[in-house]
Amino acid sequence: MSNVLEQALVAAQQRNWSLLNQYLQQLPQMAAEPLSPDWEQVLNLALNVLEAGDFQDRWEVAKVLPKLGTSAIAPLIAIMEDEAADLELRWFAGRILGEFQHPAVVTALVDLLSQSEDEELVDMATATLGNIGISAIEALTDLLAQEDSRLSAVRSLAHIRHSATIAPLLSVVHDPHVAVRSTAIEALSSFHDARIPPVLLDALNDLAASVRKEAVAGLGLRVDLREELDLVNRLKPRLWDFNGDVCQQAAIALGRMGTQEAAEALFEVLKSPATPIPLQVAVVRAFPPLPATLEYLHQELTSTGVEVCQEVITVLGRIEQPDLKPQATQILLEFIHSQHPATQHNRIKQSLALALGQLGEQSALNPLIHLLSDVDGGVRLHAIAALKKLAPENAPQQLQQLAANPQIDPSLKQGIAIALAEWNL
Repeated sequence: MSNVLEQALVAAQQRNWSLLNQYLQQLPQMAAEPLSPDWEQVLNLALNVLEAGDFQDRWEVAKVLPKLGTSAIAPLIAIMEDEAADLELRWFAGRILGEFQHPAVVTALVDLLSQSEDEELVDMATATLGNIGISAIEALTDLLAQEDSRLSAVRSLAHIRHSATIAPLLSVVHDPHVAVRSTAIEALSSFHDARIPPVLLDALNDLAASVRKEAVAGLGLRVDLREELDLVNRLKPRLWDFNGDVCQQAAIALGRMGTQEAAEALFEVLKSPATPIPLQVAVVRAFPPLPATLEYLHQELTSTGVEVCQEVITVLGRIEQPDLKPQATQILLEFIHSQHPATQHNRIKQSLALALGQLGEQSALNPLIHLLSDVDGGVRLHAIAALKKLAPENAPQQLQQLAANPQIDPSLKQGIAIALAEWNL
């Protein structure tokens, strides 16, 4: 160790913090006496890098200091609490302290959380206490009593995700501050605890949209309570919420319920002329995979604009249930042959080719071959990719037979030639 330490001291005298970091990376593994004078010297060198180095130097030495044991805690706390010190330096000191599971660290971070007015330091302390975990819960719970530090304390508790945080989080679900309520509701939603569902149901009618949204999201994760809490009927009103984000979250939650009743509620919103396009898209994505759902999507496909139309095609192409794939394919094929204006858009034709290839039904083979005659290169490439997926062995033979027919349209002949070249034939 002495030789490496001597080299480290030379690097420190030269203020070569990058080189000093390289030596420090070696020293903790070599030292056997953490309380020896040499070890104290190593700690001082590491602190020198932290105080005088640039961001990269501090980033590297942050990996060393936790290895130096509890002797590093006191000087790091002193740096973090020094209001005259560089903000970045204090931030690094706090992050490094998060590597120590020690009561003094929790106390110092909680004090910073309750006293500091700097947003970056508060965010750092919030995240660090969350990462420390269970040992920080008691101190954070005490902070809930202080209005100035309540939000930061709730955010730290939300980071911990341990059942011991349920009780303190429940204590603030009716807090006058919206951010406190929404953070608590979001955190509580990750637990399966009998005390939480009634709170989420109550929060569905909160005056703040952000709280309602978190409550809807949380209940959407509790499909196991669908019948017991009559969740479909409790969530349906939020589809018509004044806030669009709440409406979209309600669509997602109802889709997860996976019932015919939920699908009907979604379709009511979808066919309403007052429904904005972002919500229409969210509803289309949320539909549960049911036979009736496909019929709803079929109706929407023939009566909507390009943006929602493309989303319907995408959703149909992602159907995975074998018994629903033929129905989805038939809907798309009927749409291709319809006179709907959207069928003339290149991105719609590309989406159709992609969807038909994903569904894998042989009835789509000829329509995909027809798309090879399209003037748009992107449409042709999507059709070729779909044919490769749909019929990698049969399609080339059929294409060769068509290419040999002198009566075929020249544009199709050209598209077939491009497709065959893709198969290296």
